Amino acid sequence: MSPLPDCYCPTDGTRVPGGTLVWCCPLCRGPLDLDFAPTPAPLKSLTGRVNSLWRYAETLPLSGPATSLGEGRTPLVELRDGISAKLDFLMPTLSFKDRGAVLLAELARRLDSGQVVADSSGNAGTAIAAYCARARLPCTVYVPEGTSAKKLEQIRAHGASVRVIDGDREAAAAAAREAADAPGTFYASHVYNPYFLHGTKTYVHELWEDMGGRLPDIVVVPVGNGTLLLGAALAVAELHSAGLIDRRPALYAVQSAAVAPLAHAWAEGASDLTGLAPPPASPTLAEGIAIPHPPRARQILRAVRDSGGTFLTVTEDQIRHAQRDLASQGLYVESTGVACWAAVREGALGARSAVVPLCGAGLKTGLAPPV
Repeated sequence: MSPLPDCYCPTDGTRVPGGTLVWCCPLCRGPLDLDFAPTPAPLKSLTGRVNSLWRYAETLPLSGPATSLGEGRTPLVELRDGISAKLDFLMPTLSFKDRGAVLLAELARRLDSGQVVADSSGNAGTAIAAYCARARLPCTVYVPEGTSAKKLEQIRAHGASVRVIDGDREAAAAAAREAADAPGTFYASHVYNPYFLHGTKTYVHELWEDMGGRLPDIVVVPVGNGTLLLGAALAVAELHSAGLIDRRPALYAVQSAAVAPLAHAWAEGASDLTGLAPPPASPTLAEGIAIPHPPRARQILRAVRDSGGTFLTVTEDQIRHAQRDLASQGLYVESTGVACWAAVREGALGARSAVVPLCGAGLKTGLAPPV
Protein backbone atom coordinates (compact mmCIF):
# COMPACT_ATOMS: atom_id res chain seq x y z
CA MET A 1 0.00 0.00 0.00
CA SER A 2 1.42 3.39 -0.99
CA PRO A 3 2.38 5.82 1.79
CA LEU A 4 -0.11 8.58 2.47
CA PRO A 5 0.82 12.03 1.12
CA ASP A 6 1.66 14.84 3.51
CA CYS A 7 -0.76 17.65 4.29
CA TYR A 8 0.06 21.33 4.48
CA CYS A 9 -1.61 24.54 5.63
CA PRO A 10 -2.56 26.77 2.67
CA THR A 11 -2.33 29.83 4.94
CA ASP A 12 1.11 29.52 6.52
CA GLY A 13 2.70 26.50 4.82
CA THR A 14 3.00 24.35 7.95
CA ARG A 15 3.39 20.69 6.98
CA VAL A 16 1.75 17.69 8.63
CA PRO A 17 3.07 14.16 7.90
CA GLY A 18 0.68 11.79 6.19
CA GLY A 19 -0.77 8.95 8.22
CA THR A 20 -1.50 10.90 11.41
CA LEU A 21 -4.74 11.89 13.15
CA VAL A 22 -3.83 15.59 13.08
CA TRP A 23 -6.87 17.33 11.59
CA CYS A 24 -5.84 21.00 11.39
CA CYS A 25 -2.79 23.21 11.12
CA PRO A 26 -0.90 22.97 14.43
CA LEU A 27 0.03 26.65 14.10
CA CYS A 28 -3.14 28.50 13.00
CA ARG A 29 -5.78 25.74 13.51
CA GLY A 30 -6.96 26.22 9.95
CA PRO A 31 -7.96 23.53 7.42
CA LEU A 32 -5.35 21.48 5.57
CA ASP A 33 -4.64 20.74 1.91
CA LEU A 34 -3.07 17.61 0.46
CA ASP A 35 0.38 17.59 -1.15
CA PHE A 36 -0.91 15.59 -4.09
CA ALA A 37 -0.83 16.51 -7.78
CA PRO A 38 -2.05 13.54 -9.83
CA THR A 39 -2.33 13.12 -13.60
CA PRO A 40 -5.76 11.91 -14.79
CA ALA A 41 -6.00 9.04 -17.24
CA PRO A 42 -6.97 9.77 -20.87
CA LEU A 43 -10.60 9.31 -21.82
CA LYS A 44 -10.11 6.13 -23.85
CA SER A 45 -8.38 4.33 -20.99
CA LEU A 46 -11.48 4.59 -18.78
CA THR A 47 -13.44 2.07 -20.85
CA GLY A 48 -14.27 -1.07 -18.91
CA ARG A 49 -13.26 0.26 -15.51
CA VAL A 50 -15.33 -0.11 -12.33
CA ASN A 51 -18.58 1.87 -12.59
CA SER A 52 -18.03 4.11 -9.57
CA LEU A 53 -15.93 7.15 -8.75
CA TRP A 54 -13.01 4.77 -8.16
CA ARG A 55 -12.63 4.48 -11.94
CA TYR A 56 -10.56 7.69 -11.64
CA ALA A 57 -7.96 5.86 -9.54
CA GLU A 58 -5.03 7.91 -10.82
CA THR A 59 -6.53 11.06 -9.30
CA LEU A 60 -7.39 9.65 -5.86
CA PRO A 61 -5.04 9.67 -2.85
CA LEU A 62 -6.27 6.23 -1.73
CA SER A 63 -6.63 3.02 -3.71
CA GLY A 64 -8.26 -0.38 -3.29
CA PRO A 65 -11.13 0.78 -1.04
CA ALA A 66 -12.84 -1.66 1.32
CA THR A 67 -15.60 0.82 2.15
CA SER A 68 -17.11 1.56 -1.27
CA LEU A 69 -20.88 1.38 -1.75
CA GLY A 70 -20.66 1.94 -5.50
CA GLU A 71 -20.85 5.72 -5.18
CA GLY A 72 -20.49 8.02 -8.15
CA ARG A 73 -21.31 7.81 -11.86
CA THR A 74 -24.62 9.64 -11.41
CA PRO A 75 -26.73 10.48 -14.48
CA LEU A 76 -26.58 13.71 -16.46
CA VAL A 77 -29.95 14.83 -17.82
CA GLU A 78 -31.02 17.90 -19.78
CA LEU A 79 -33.32 20.39 -18.06
CA ARG A 80 -33.40 23.03 -20.76
CA ASP A 81 -31.43 23.78 -23.91
CA GLY A 82 -27.83 24.16 -22.83
CA ILE A 83 -28.44 23.41 -19.13
CA SER A 84 -28.18 19.91 -17.71
CA ALA A 85 -28.48 18.53 -14.20
CA LYS A 86 -26.23 15.94 -12.59
CA LEU A 87 -28.38 13.75 -10.36
CA ASP A 88 -26.11 13.43 -7.36
CA PHE A 89 -29.10 12.70 -5.12
CA LEU A 90 -28.96 9.17 -6.62
CA MET A 91 -26.06 8.23 -4.33
CA PRO A 92 -26.20 5.43 -1.74
CA THR A 93 -27.14 7.89 1.05
CA LEU A 94 -29.08 10.18 -1.31
CA SER A 95 -26.63 13.09 -1.43
CA PHE A 96 -23.38 14.14 -3.12
CA LYS A 97 -21.57 13.98 0.23
CA ASP A 98 -20.90 10.29 -0.40
CA ARG A 99 -18.13 11.34 -2.79
CA GLY A 100 -16.03 12.68 0.06
CA ALA A 101 -17.36 10.53 2.89
CA VAL A 102 -16.09 7.31 1.33
CA LEU A 103 -12.54 8.68 1.30
CA LEU A 104 -12.76 9.84 4.92
CA ALA A 105 -14.08 6.49 6.13
CA GLU A 106 -11.43 4.65 4.12
CA LEU A 107 -8.72 6.87 5.60
CA ALA A 108 -10.06 6.39 9.14
CA ARG A 109 -10.06 2.62 8.64
CA ARG A 110 -6.45 2.62 7.44
CA LEU A 111 -5.36 4.80 10.36
CA ASP A 112 -6.98 2.30 12.74
CA SER A 113 -8.76 5.05 14.66
CA GLY A 114 -10.82 4.08 17.69
CA GLN A 115 -13.55 6.65 17.20
CA VAL A 116 -14.83 8.84 14.36
CA VAL A 117 -16.51 12.19 14.98
CA ALA A 118 -18.15 14.51 12.47
CA ASP A 119 -20.29 17.63 12.42
CA SER A 120 -23.02 18.32 9.92
CA SER A 121 -26.33 19.97 9.16
CA GLY A 122 -27.47 16.55 7.97
CA ASN A 123 -26.22 15.14 4.66
CA ALA A 124 -22.50 14.96 5.46
CA GLY A 125 -23.30 13.36 8.80
CA THR A 126 -25.53 10.81 7.12
CA ALA A 127 -22.82 9.95 4.59
CA ILE A 128 -20.10 9.67 7.24
CA ALA A 129 -22.37 7.48 9.39
CA ALA A 130 -23.12 5.15 6.46
CA TYR A 131 -19.52 4.70 5.37
CA CYS A 132 -18.33 4.26 8.96
CA ALA A 133 -20.94 1.52 9.29
CA ARG A 134 -19.49 -0.06 6.15
CA ALA A 135 -15.99 0.19 7.67
CA ARG A 136 -17.18 -1.08 11.08
CA LEU A 137 -16.05 2.11 12.80
CA PRO A 138 -17.86 3.73 15.76
CA CYS A 139 -19.11 7.18 14.81
CA THR A 140 -20.61 10.21 16.56
CA VAL A 141 -22.21 13.03 14.57
CA TYR A 142 -22.74 16.51 16.03
CA VAL A 143 -25.68 18.38 14.52
CA PRO A 144 -27.31 21.76 15.24
CA GLU A 145 -30.79 21.97 16.68
CA GLY A 146 -33.39 22.18 13.95
CA THR A 147 -31.69 19.58 11.72
CA SER A 148 -34.22 17.70 9.59
CA ALA A 149 -35.81 14.83 11.52
CA LYS A 150 -35.49 12.59 8.48
CA LYS A 151 -31.74 13.20 8.32
CA LEU A 152 -31.36 12.42 12.04
CA GLU A 153 -33.33 9.23 11.54
CA GLN A 154 -31.02 8.19 8.72
CA ILE A 155 -27.86 8.92 10.74
CA ARG A 156 -29.13 6.82 13.65
CA ALA A 157 -30.24 4.02 11.33
CA HIS A 158 -26.61 3.55 10.30
CA GLY A 159 -25.67 3.00 13.95
CA ALA A 160 -24.03 6.36 14.65
CA SER A 161 -24.57 8.32 17.85
CA VAL A 162 -26.15 11.74 17.39
CA ARG A 163 -25.33 14.75 19.54
CA VAL A 164 -27.82 17.58 19.01
CA ILE A 165 -26.13 20.84 19.98
CA ASP A 166 -28.04 23.88 21.18
CA GLY A 167 -27.29 26.60 18.65
CA ASP A 168 -26.42 26.87 14.99
CA ARG A 169 -24.14 25.05 12.58
CA GLU A 170 -21.09 26.84 14.01
CA ALA A 171 -21.91 25.58 17.51
CA ALA A 172 -22.12 21.99 16.27
CA ALA A 173 -18.76 22.33 14.53
CA ALA A 174 -17.14 23.75 17.67
CA ALA A 175 -18.40 20.82 19.75
CA ALA A 176 -17.09 18.31 17.22
CA ARG A 177 -13.68 19.97 17.05
CA GLU A 178 -13.38 19.77 20.83
CA ALA A 179 -14.19 16.05 20.72
CA ALA A 180 -11.75 15.57 17.83
CA ASP A 181 -8.79 16.44 20.04
CA ALA A 182 -9.30 13.32 22.17
CA PRO A 183 -6.57 10.66 21.68
CA GLY A 184 -7.28 8.06 19.01
CA THR A 185 -10.09 10.10 17.45
CA PHE A 186 -10.43 10.65 13.72
CA TYR A 187 -12.17 13.90 12.81
CA ALA A 188 -14.13 13.15 9.64
CA SER A 189 -14.50 16.80 8.76
CA HIS A 190 -15.77 17.53 5.29
CA VAL A 191 -14.33 21.04 5.75
CA TYR A 192 -10.93 20.54 7.40
CA ASN A 193 -9.87 17.21 5.92
CA PRO A 194 -8.59 17.58 2.32
CA TYR A 195 -9.40 13.97 1.44
CA PHE A 196 -13.03 15.01 1.25
CA LEU A 197 -12.22 17.54 -1.48
CA HIS A 198 -10.41 14.87 -3.46
CA GLY A 199 -13.60 12.84 -3.32
CA THR A 200 -15.91 15.66 -4.41
CA LYS A 201 -13.66 16.47 -7.37
CA THR A 202 -14.83 13.25 -9.03
CA TYR A 203 -18.06 15.14 -9.79
CA VAL A 204 -16.17 17.09 -12.48
CA HIS A 205 -14.17 14.09 -13.69
CA GLU A 206 -17.51 12.39 -14.36
CA LEU A 207 -18.83 15.44 -16.19
CA TRP A 208 -15.72 15.47 -18.35
CA GLU A 209 -16.10 11.80 -19.21
CA ASP A 210 -19.85 11.91 -19.85
CA MET A 211 -19.49 15.00 -22.05
CA GLY A 212 -16.95 13.23 -24.22
CA GLY A 213 -13.78 14.87 -22.93
CA ARG A 214 -15.03 18.42 -22.50
CA LEU A 215 -16.71 20.55 -19.84
CA PRO A 216 -19.58 23.07 -20.05
CA ASP A 217 -18.97 26.81 -20.22
CA ILE A 218 -20.15 27.13 -16.61
CA VAL A 219 -20.16 24.74 -13.64
CA VAL A 220 -22.77 25.97 -11.16
CA VAL A 221 -22.38 24.79 -7.55
CA PRO A 222 -24.06 25.54 -4.22
CA VAL A 223 -21.67 26.94 -1.63
CA GLY A 224 -21.84 26.77 2.13
CA ASN A 225 -18.49 25.36 3.23
CA GLY A 226 -17.50 25.13 -0.43
CA THR A 227 -16.45 21.49 -0.60
CA LEU A 228 -18.04 20.78 -3.97
CA LEU A 229 -16.71 24.01 -5.48
CA LEU A 230 -13.16 23.44 -4.23
CA GLY A 231 -13.28 19.85 -5.43
CA ALA A 232 -14.46 21.08 -8.83
CA ALA A 233 -11.55 23.52 -8.96
CA LEU A 234 -9.11 20.69 -8.17
CA ALA A 235 -10.48 18.52 -10.98
CA VAL A 236 -10.46 21.35 -13.52
CA ALA A 237 -6.82 22.08 -12.67
CA GLU A 238 -5.89 18.41 -13.00
CA LEU A 239 -7.60 18.01 -16.38
CA HIS A 240 -6.15 21.25 -17.72
CA SER A 241 -2.60 20.51 -16.52
CA ALA A 242 -2.78 17.10 -18.20
CA GLY A 243 -3.87 18.69 -21.49
CA LEU A 244 -7.22 16.87 -21.36
CA ILE A 245 -9.20 20.13 -21.66
CA ASP A 246 -8.09 23.25 -23.49
CA ARG A 247 -10.16 25.75 -21.52
CA ARG A 248 -11.39 26.01 -17.96
CA PRO A 249 -15.09 26.50 -17.21
CA ALA A 250 -16.24 29.39 -15.04
CA LEU A 251 -17.33 28.43 -11.54
CA TYR A 252 -20.61 30.03 -10.47
CA ALA A 253 -21.17 29.82 -6.72
CA VAL A 254 -24.73 29.94 -5.37
CA GLN A 255 -25.72 30.99 -1.87
CA SER A 256 -29.03 31.57 -0.16
CA ALA A 257 -29.67 35.31 0.13
CA ALA A 258 -30.58 34.64 3.77
CA VAL A 259 -27.04 33.43 4.62
CA ALA A 260 -24.60 34.77 2.04
CA PRO A 261 -21.27 35.76 3.63
CA LEU A 262 -19.23 34.82 0.57
CA ALA A 263 -21.52 36.57 -1.90
CA HIS A 264 -21.28 39.64 0.32
CA ALA A 265 -17.47 39.46 0.37
CA TRP A 266 -17.46 39.02 -3.41
CA ALA A 267 -19.63 42.12 -3.87
CA GLU A 268 -17.22 44.05 -1.64
CA GLY A 269 -14.22 42.91 -3.69
CA ALA A 270 -12.74 41.22 -0.62
CA SER A 271 -10.36 38.26 -0.72
CA ASP A 272 -11.51 36.89 2.65
CA LEU A 273 -14.17 37.39 5.32
CA THR A 274 -11.64 38.84 7.77
CA GLY A 275 -12.46 42.41 8.68
CA LEU A 276 -15.87 42.40 7.00
CA ALA A 277 -19.01 43.07 9.00
CA PRO A 278 -21.05 39.91 8.44
CA PRO A 279 -24.40 40.47 6.74
CA PRO A 280 -27.40 39.62 8.94
CA ALA A 281 -28.47 35.99 8.60
CA SER A 282 -32.05 34.74 8.45
CA PRO A 283 -33.60 31.27 8.51
CA THR A 284 -33.44 29.59 5.11
CA LEU A 285 -34.88 26.56 3.37
CA ALA A 286 -31.34 25.90 2.09
CA GLU A 287 -30.12 24.67 5.48
CA GLY A 288 -27.25 22.71 3.96
CA ILE A 289 -25.48 25.87 2.76
CA ALA A 290 -26.35 28.13 5.70
CA ILE A 291 -22.74 28.59 6.84
CA PRO A 292 -21.99 32.07 8.28
CA HIS A 293 -18.21 31.59 8.63
CA PRO A 294 -16.80 29.00 6.19
CA PRO A 295 -13.21 28.13 7.21
CA ARG A 296 -12.05 27.92 3.57
CA ALA A 297 -13.52 31.30 2.59
CA ARG A 298 -10.28 32.66 1.12
CA GLN A 299 -9.79 29.57 -1.04
CA ILE A 300 -13.40 29.65 -2.25
CA LEU A 301 -13.25 33.30 -3.27
CA ARG A 302 -9.93 32.78 -5.04
CA ALA A 303 -11.19 29.71 -6.92
CA VAL A 304 -14.24 31.56 -8.23
CA ARG A 305 -12.15 34.60 -9.18
CA ASP A 306 -9.45 32.56 -10.92
CA SER A 307 -12.08 30.73 -12.98
CA GLY A 308 -13.72 33.90 -14.25
CA GLY A 309 -16.88 33.01 -12.36
CA THR A 310 -19.14 34.87 -9.97
CA PHE A 311 -21.55 34.50 -7.05
CA LEU A 312 -25.32 34.30 -7.32
CA THR A 313 -27.89 34.39 -4.53
CA VAL A 314 -31.42 33.02 -4.38
CA THR A 315 -34.45 34.00 -2.32
CA GLU A 316 -36.70 31.67 -0.38
CA ASP A 317 -39.44 32.09 -2.98
CA GLN A 318 -37.01 31.18 -5.76
CA ILE A 319 -36.10 28.02 -3.86
CA ARG A 320 -39.77 27.07 -3.42
CA HIS A 321 -40.55 27.63 -7.10
CA ALA A 322 -37.45 25.75 -8.26
CA GLN A 323 -38.23 22.73 -6.09
CA ARG A 324 -41.75 22.50 -7.51
CA ASP A 325 -40.47 23.09 -11.04
CA LEU A 326 -38.04 20.19 -10.76
CA ALA A 327 -40.73 17.99 -9.23
CA SER A 328 -42.93 18.77 -12.23
CA GLN A 329 -40.10 17.39 -14.39
CA GLY A 330 -39.91 14.17 -12.37
CA LEU A 331 -37.04 15.19 -10.06
CA TYR A 332 -37.81 15.36 -6.33
CA VAL A 333 -34.93 17.25 -4.75
CA GLU A 334 -34.44 18.67 -1.25
CA SER A 335 -34.64 22.42 -0.79
CA THR A 336 -30.88 22.98 -0.48
CA GLY A 337 -30.29 20.84 -3.56
CA VAL A 338 -32.44 23.04 -5.81
CA ALA A 339 -30.53 26.26 -5.09
CA CYS A 340 -28.47 26.13 -8.29
CA TRP A 341 -31.49 25.53 -10.50
CA ALA A 342 -33.24 28.38 -8.68
CA ALA A 343 -30.33 30.65 -9.60
CA VAL A 344 -30.25 29.90 -13.33
CA ARG A 345 -33.69 28.66 -14.41
CA GLU A 346 -34.91 32.10 -15.47
CA GLY A 347 -32.11 32.74 -17.94
CA ALA A 348 -29.27 34.20 -15.84
CA LEU A 349 -26.63 32.45 -17.96
CA GLY A 350 -27.75 33.55 -21.41
CA ALA A 351 -26.83 31.12 -24.17
CA ARG A 352 -23.87 29.56 -22.37
CA SER A 353 -23.88 25.85 -21.53
CA ALA A 354 -23.97 24.86 -17.88
CA VAL A 355 -24.43 21.96 -15.48
CA VAL A 356 -26.16 22.23 -12.11
CA PRO A 357 -25.92 19.58 -9.38
CA LEU A 358 -29.05 18.22 -7.71
CA CYS A 359 -27.31 17.35 -4.48
CA GLY A 360 -29.87 15.78 -2.15
CA ALA A 361 -33.11 13.80 -2.40
CA GLY A 362 -36.44 15.43 -1.58
CA LEU A 363 -37.27 12.69 0.88
CA LYS A 364 -34.66 14.15 3.24
CA THR A 365 -36.62 17.36 3.88
CA GLY A 366 -39.96 17.12 2.11
CA LEU A 367 -41.51 19.82 -0.01
CA ALA A 368 -40.84 23.39 1.12
CA PRO A 369 -44.06 24.82 2.56
CA PRO A 370 -45.73 27.69 0.70
CA VAL A 371 -45.49 31.16 2.17
